[in-house]
Amino acid sequence: MRWTTTRFDIDLSRPQVMGIVNVTPDSFSDGGQFDSPAAALRHCEQLIKEGAQLLDIGGESTRPGSPALALEEELARVLPVVRGALSLGVPVSIDTYKPEVMQAVLDLGGDIVNDVWALRREGALAVVAAHARCGVCLMHMHRDPQTMQVAPMAGDVVAPVTNFLRERTEALTSAGVDAGRIVLDPGIGFGKTVAQNFSLLARQDELLALGLPLLAGWSRKSSLGAVTGHEHPADRVSASVAAALLAVDRGARVVRVHDVRETVDALAIWQAACPVT
Repeated sequence: MRWTTTRFDIDLSRPQVMGIVNVTPDSFSDGGQFDSPAAALRHCEQLIKEGAQLLDIGGESTRPGSPALALEEELARVLPVVRGALSLGVPVSIDTYKPEVMQAVLDLGGDIVNDVWALRREGALAVVAAHARCGVCLMHMHRDPQTMQVAPMAGDVVAPVTNFLRERTEALTSAGVDAGRIVLDPGIGFGKTVAQNFSLLARQDELLALGLPLLAGWSRKSSLGAVTGHEHPADRVSASVAAALLAVDRGARVVRVHDVRETVDALAIWQAACPVT
């Protein structure tokens, strides 16, 4: 299985670690730590040294309750970082739902669009469909960042999440986007309860039945804190690694993480016990 992106044809026979680069003052885990281009680029370089195979750069927090960011501010935050990151030799993803940001990053040579809205915002699908080969990650989100945890989903979420991702995939392929460009993300923590998030992990095989690679984004999420009792996101590193490892063991091909070195080490042990044949 491979993931077609702008500059790279990514081999997913082995799990890929996507390092998170938040160029924000208010992200739930590391907001403000890398909110200048120089600091963010140093962080990109450090994540690659630690073993990150992809970088995911975002300028707007999508934590529960976060306010929307003006387009001009998001562009000012991310474009200098993207320009620098494109020289580092790994695929560069832009975490955004704004079509103008997607277009600007793709015009620079960016590799992947990672959209929490799954290209539902006006003009977003057209930007990706018009590109020759950029990769895209479609995520499920209930409601929006401002309200998703105020009124989370009710009942069993696996079937509706699966159906949503199927529908969004069909929308893209109908627009001419090759399925080899698409990766799916069930959206852990985006409008789901703790129990619902863990049901998506327990029943991950139902998501994989869609036939596309799965990205798992458990890193430092509040559901891990609810189980372990660790209120501060920085104290959830070991829980994050455990969740990433479980997701990979159950078939996820990409894990999006803050703690790259720890995740890479855990996956090295997993791969030693489960060699690719």
